[in-house]
Amino acid sequence: MAKNGLAARLYRGEADLNIVGRRNLWFGVAGVLVLIAVLSFAISGFKLGIEFAGGNTFQVPASVGTLDRAEQTVDEVLADEAPGVEVVSAQKVGSTSGEFYEMRTGQLSAEQANAAKAAMAEEFGIQADQISGSQVSEAWGSQVTSRAFLGLLIFIAVVSIYLVLRFEWRMAVAAITSLLTNLVLTAGIYSLVGFEVTPSTIIGFLTILGFALYDVVVVFDKVQENTRGITANNNVTYGEASNLALNQSLMRSLNTSVVALLPVGGLLFIGAGLLGAGTLKDLGLVLFVGMAVAFLTSIVLATPLLVLLKNMDPRISAHNKRVLSRRAALARGEITPKGASRAAPAADADAPIDPEAAALAGAAPKVGARPAGKRPRGARGGRPAGGGGNRPGGKRR
Repeated sequence: MAKNGLAARLYRGEADLNIVGRRNLWFGVAGVLVLIAVLSFAISGFKLGIEFAGGNTFQVPASVGTLDRAEQTVDEVLADEAPGVEVVSAQKVGSTSGEFYEMRTGQLSAEQANAAKAAMAEEFGIQADQISGSQVSEAWGSQVTSRAFLGLLIFIAVVSIYLVLRFEWRMAVAAITSLLTNLVLTAGIYSLVGFEVTPSTIIGFLTILGFALYDVVVVFDKVQENTRGITANNNVTYGEASNLALNQSLMRSLNTSVVALLPVGGLLFIGAGLLGAGTLKDLGLVLFVGMAVAFLTSIVLATPLLVLLKNMDPRISAHNKRVLSRRAALARGEITPKGASRAAPAADADAPIDPEAAALAGAAPKVGARPAGKRPRGARGGRPAGGGGNRPGGKRR
């Protein structure tokens, strides 16, 4: 890694990215994205799995052919036996007894399910007992959802109390707002793209809560360190100190997010994509999307929102005004920075030189210098020559 590269400067906190200073831009972008997500909830809704919408599941041996052919055959059977019902999702799953194609369909009655199962066996040329089926009620999904919301509320309450005790209430508000924004945006992506919502998705949502807050707490700890006793000096505003903390911890947040996303990406793209482990797709997808969104919200939303709330504090507001007033005075030359000597007026190069004044100036002693005259030889520091103290200077007899 180059010593002067962006990564190295980020690691040392020298990149000086003005993230906090552009907070109005981040708030505007976040507001637009949240609005799009909410409109998607109202217009498109979510693509619910059979655990939430209710439906039937059929497992067909993978030996019947390709997944696409199996799905097409099941759709044709359903069109004859249960018009209006079709395959919602199809994926390849494995078990101890072999590999199967799992077909999830809409809600079927018991008679329709039995008739469809017999017709599938005939079409595939296998025995009916080789096809397994089950029915899922939407009541089970509703119970899972209510428990998940209860767990979310308890989590937010406990975390809020911890953040208030560990930091302050403004940091707690900023962190919880960033967390809720993360959840809304992740859910919005699911609604816009049409990803299926399953119990694994709900578990993934609850899992990303801790990751989203971890990054925020790390940054807030650095902010607290940089702003401790900030009102005692007039050099930096609260926003500038917070932006420095954000720059100093940005590389750590980036490394943490990349390290967390790599195994989740492997779970999603390799496990579910290449190896065909369809049961991992729902969990891996929500983790990947949620962690990526959590990194962005923790950087561009949590700390800028904290600075906005802190600037409303009269003490911090007065401090910021003092800092800006001092800088304005320095720019006008009304005050001199601490440790810098005030410059003497420049001499006119064309002015005549007074020899007497020059001689006096050259002979003038410097401040704190000893007199230029010679010491009396017989005296040492004003004492009588020949001895110290009050003894006479004569020889001892």
